This record gives sequence, structure tokens and C-alpha cells, in this order.
Amino acid sequence: MSGAASASAEPRAAARLSVAQEPSPFDRLSDRAVRGVTLVCAASVILLVTYIALKIAWTARPAVHQFGLSLLTSSTWDTNRDLFGLLPAIWGTLYSSVLGLAIGSFFGLSIAIVLSQDFLPPALETVLKNLIELLAAIPSVVYGLWGLFVVIPAVRPLAGWCVEHLGWIPIFGTPLRGPGMLPASIVLAIMILPTVSALSREAMVAVPNKLKEAAFGLGATRWEMILGVLIPTALTGIAGSIMLGFGRALGETMALAMLVGNSNTISVSVFSPATTLSALLALNFPEAKGIEAQVLMYAALVLLAITLGVNIAGTAIVTRAGNRLRGIR
Repeated sequence: MSGAASASAEPRAAARLSVAQEPSPFDRLSDRAVRGVTLVCAASVILLVTYIALKIAWTARPAVHQFGLSLLTSSTWDTNRDLFGLLPAIWGTLYSSVLGLAIGSFFGLSIAIVLSQDFLPPALETVLKNLIELLAAIPSVVYGLWGLFVVIPAVRPLAGWCVEHLGWIPIFGTPLRGPGMLPASIVLAIMILPTVSALSREAMVAVPNKLKEAAFGLGATRWEMILGVLIPTALTGIAGSIMLGFGRALGETMALAMLVGNSNTISVSVFSPATTLSALLALNFPEAKGIEAQVLMYAALVLLAITLGVNIAGTAIVTRAGNRLRGIR
């Protein structure tokens, strides 16, 4: 017995010695190599983003010097007279993104709650989750065609009723004659739905069961637990998913180019046609020359600034929400 015990103890002792022994020169070299590669990869991302921003800014430099900030406040776009204004495109970009984000966030959070709180049988829950994730694989041009042939005819009767009975409200002030802000926002909401629902679901699943059980122990109902415990605890992840969806909405091009109407106008009506910065670039850049191409690069610089600003603001909001959740002021 003692011989068998000593024999089994020897391999364990050898294993402890092999783990605790000093790293060899090869181990140190490998560690430094891996560290160097990871640092180079991280730095290359920063350098790439910086290079893209500087390249766009340098190409747009003549337009910046010629027009200055007046491009951001002008609404006229006439290439024959070299008159350019980006205000309608900026308005359309922000308006369509906010509308799409509002619709997509509502349905995305609802789906996340259903998929994370055992409302459905496991088999049906898996099928629904996979179907929603498949929405991210559909090309944007397919969404655009679907919006033209399905969404616009479907919402036209509702739009007509709203204009007839609620036309005194500014957001229903114009009729829907074809492509417009509402069809574009609906399709945009469907496009960001997988991002919001998937990340929000992961955040809700990560909430400890003890918190939910404690809420039930205090007499909370299921929906009181969801609204009072689950969502506030998962707020950091939910806010992050919404900001990622907002970033996706700001950069969407093809579907909005097909659905938003490409009209250089500013209107609060959800039925009015409009344009966006990404649609402006996609539709005009192939044939642009001279000052028009430089103005379009100016528009690209504005879109990049808006996207970076949204990402920075989103990071700050998520960080602050996480700190407040942990009790850090």
C-alpha cells in the first residue's frame, strides 16, 4: 500500500514541479512574440481608422475651404450651378435612424424578453431565435425590394387614414405617394432587429437567478420582476445593443436608397420622401467629378463624424450605466 501510494504521489509531484519551474528561453520568446503580434494588431486597427478619416478629410479639403460650414446649413443641391447643401441628408439620416431604432428596439426588447424568460417551449424558442438571427444574413437590396413591393402597399391604407383623420398633426401632414420615411424606417427596424434582440437576450440571460428568485420571494409578479429587476440589471447590455443598432442604422445604404425617396427636402412627416447621407453618396458618387466629388467626400466626413460621435456617446452611456449599477459615482 505504501509503495503504491508513493508511486502515485511521484507523478503529482513531478507535475507540480513542471508547472512551477522557471520559464525557458523559448517560453519567454514565445510570450514576447504573442504579445508583440497582439499589440501590432490592435495598433493596426487604430492606424487604419485614422488613415481612413485623414484620407477622407484630405480629399474633402477643397470643399471645406470653399464652402466651410455653410454646407451643413444649406438645403439646395444643384450640380449645374455648383450649389450644394447637406442639411436635408443629415436630417434624413438622423430622422430615419431614430425612427427605425425606436421601432426595432421595442420589438427587439420584446423578443429578448420572450426568448430569455421561458415564455415558449424550448423547441419553439430555438426555432424563433434562429429565424431572427437569419434576418441578419439577408442582403440589404433584398430588404429594399421587399419594402417596395410589400411594405409600401401595406402601409398606404393606414397612411391614407392618418392623413385624412389626423392630418393636422405635423408627422401625418403629407400623403404617402410612394417611397418615404415610414417604409424606410420599418425596413430599417427589421434590419437592426437581430442585433438588438440577440445582444439584449444575452444580457438578460446573464442576470443571476438569485436576483429573480429574491424578487419572487418579496411577492413580485413575473412582469414586476422583469420590469423592476431584470431590465435594470441588464441595462448595460441592452443599452449597448441599442447603440450598436443605431450605428448600423446610420450606415445603411442600399435599402434606404431604394425606399426613402431621395428627395432633397426637410419634413417631420413620416410619409414624406427624404434622403440620407449614405444614399446621397451611393447614388451620386459614381458620376461625380470635380467639386461635386469633393462635396460628397465632405458628406462622407460628416457621416463618419456622426457615427463616431454616436459610438463615443454610446460607450459613455453604457459605462455610466454600468458604474451606477455597481454603485460607483
